Amino acid sequence: MKQELEKTEQHFDESSFWGKFKRFAKGLGIKATYMVLLLWYAYQRKETPAWAKRIIMGALGYLVLISDAVPDITPFVGFTDDIGILSFGLVTVASYINEEVRTKARQKLTDWFGNYEEIELKEIDKAL
Repeated sequence: MKQELEKTEQHFDESSFWGKFKRFAKGLGIKATYMVLLLWYAYQRKETPAWAKRIIMGALGYLVLISDAVPDITPFVGFTDDIGILSFGLVTVASYINEEVRTKARQKLTDWFGNYEEIELKEIDKAL
């Protein structure tokens, strides 16, 4: 299993992922983008086990797929399946999302969105 994860990780690099994700991050919204960032930074942790990293890779990979169950070009509706997958991933690996992960995710949100309302993220943090 670990060898399988290592093979997949070589295709799951940061620059490639961010390049694809940035194209539609604004359309996805602040909450969903925060969910993506939480998953990304949880994936980066050495303490996150291989099984959790596979779930994260699946959720983030589904998000950046060109074709998925509901096309993302449809405003609002197009991201509902993606948000469902992200939510599942977050809840499943929640124990690997610590304060350091939250801080990194919020810093990246500030870089991308500037000032934002912290209250929008409380709902997600509370669910974890």
